[in-house]
Amino acid sequence: MDRRTLIASGLALPFLLPSAARAQGGAVVRSHALSLLGEPALPADFTHFPWVNPDAPKGGEIALTALGSYDSFNGYVLRGTPAVGLTNLYDTLLKSSTDEASAEYCHLAVAIEQPADRLGVTFELHPAARFHDGRPVTADDVVWTFNTLRQHGRPFYRAYWADVTEVVAEAQRRVTFRFKSNENRELALILGQMPVLPKHWWEGRDFARPLLEAPLGSGPYRLERFESGRSLTYRRVPEYWARDLPTARGTANTDVIRYEYFRDATVALEAFKAGQIDFRTENIAKEWATAYDFPAVQRGLVKRDEIRHEIPTGMQAFAVNLRRSLFQDARVRRALIEVFDFEWMNANLFYGSYARTTSYFSNSELASSGIPEGRELEILQAYKGKVPDRLFTEAYALPVTDGSGNNREGLRRALALLRDAGWVVKDRKLVNAQGQGFAFEILLQGPSFERVALPYVQILQRLGMEPRVRTIDPAQYQVRIDAFDYDMTVESQGQSLSPGNEQRDFWTSAKAQENGSQNVAGIANPVVDELVELVIAAPDRAELIARTRALDRVLLWGDYMIPQWHSRTFRLAYWDKFGRPPRNPKYALALDSWWIERTREGTVEQGKREARPAQ
Repeated sequence: MDRRTLIASGLALPFLLPSAARAQGGAVVRSHALSLLGEPALPADFTHFPWVNPDAPKGGEIALTALGSYDSFNGYVLRGTPAVGLTNLYDTLLKSSTDEASAEYCHLAVAIEQPADRLGVTFELHPAARFHDGRPVTADDVVWTFNTLRQHGRPFYRAYWADVTEVVAEAQRRVTFRFKSNENRELALILGQMPVLPKHWWEGRDFARPLLEAPLGSGPYRLERFESGRSLTYRRVPEYWARDLPTARGTANTDVIRYEYFRDATVALEAFKAGQIDFRTENIAKEWATAYDFPAVQRGLVKRDEIRHEIPTGMQAFAVNLRRSLFQDARVRRALIEVFDFEWMNANLFYGSYARTTSYFSNSELASSGIPEGRELEILQAYKGKVPDRLFTEAYALPVTDGSGNNREGLRRALALLRDAGWVVKDRKLVNAQGQGFAFEILLQGPSFERVALPYVQILQRLGMEPRVRTIDPAQYQVRIDAFDYDMTVESQGQSLSPGNEQRDFWTSAKAQENGSQNVAGIANPVVDELVELVIAAPDRAELIARTRALDRVLLWGDYMIPQWHSRTFRLAYWDKFGRPPRNPKYALALDSWWIERTREGTVEQGKREARPAQ
């Protein structure tokens, strides 16, 4: 589900509709699509998304990787570790176009209506929409889903839909959402992202508990079988109600999607080499550079590819937990930044393949840079005295080293900051006025990141700190993250080209204390809270950019995280049995538009058998 879509406020339309359908006077607007960046690219009579092959053959099987384990098929609640692939089971009211920065087209809904005052939105459901048991998808299902997710779902939903005052089933196929105001410009669009669950199936079941039976859905796949915690198999629904809709044609082409779970990425890679897995994205630069010279690659049975994308890369970082007193002093946090040697890591660990992340909205026009000016400066001037004075006169900058690994200047700056914060080195140990040592734990969810954390630990030890690395499995990790039970961890906070309601869950004070929120760092800054609301209420694109840059700049100057790196490509490896469209959409990998080429499948399967070690 694409949670990062868009935003804005009441001085302009909450979203843009095709010009022929815009309201005249008090008339209701009726449309096939929503967009926040202008006219939707596709007309009402479009037949398929432009990047798919509408005549792609169906059939075959794809085996994919998952890490860790799972104990639930309910991914919408805090309890339990959800299985991968559950979005295959459910349809949403609208479907995103991953070739447009912010556009959604009717899917479960057959039409969208909005009154001239922009205080609500109505979705008219498609008359053919059916759950897998043949029951129709109704407005009651939409109402039940919304209320259940907001009441029992993860905290994210309460933040995301906070400005909805009421949802009403006006008829069997007509549902209306009413809003607090017309200032939350993305609200209608993000409601369109909501999966619709079957009310009748969930009656008698406790939604707040983990689920270990195959749930009923309406989407292109159903859960066929599973081995608890180890594997699961989704099978395409031949009679899928939406198979001929323009939003579905050319997608969901494989008959079977099978996920195999592995304890870590290293084991998963070996399973791929042995032919147990068909397709993988490679996120470890060292493996991409060194691990793909095996016989199947040499024989042309395994292909590698890098596909550039235009997805904003957001922020990946070591995040400290501000709920811990150890990290509440900004000078301490800046000291941790000063000794992080990205240049050495990029040269020695990543084969020079990454770019340094310098913004919470990196790889987009929303990223702040230089010194604030123009409209961004006007916004920030309202907070003079509440943000660092240097914010107005200096560009925020991360330290840059020569890559030699001898970061003496960074160590000197860090020690000076620590001394100012009340920490001194005694007997080669960093202590405070009470004689307490600077000891903390870096929590990781798998061993692949240890090779990054351990060199960082070594440099921190040179400051007299006592950091340690603890690696646990993904299920345990999620439990601890939800409970904010960590000192430092690796956080990856993605963004879209149009940030909005989800920013509340990422950064605000209220969410800092709500278990399960995405405010991993525990940021509780009144200025950030106000800027988040300004972003949500931005009246147009220009104002959204200025307000987001202001938010970005304040987050950066808080030194809440130790920024890491990003890549602007998908790195793919796959057994060569796939066909795929001639181009990829701008903002997604779109693996669901690939298909199995039966003419190559036999050769590949024979190659897999030869690749497997003798029993």
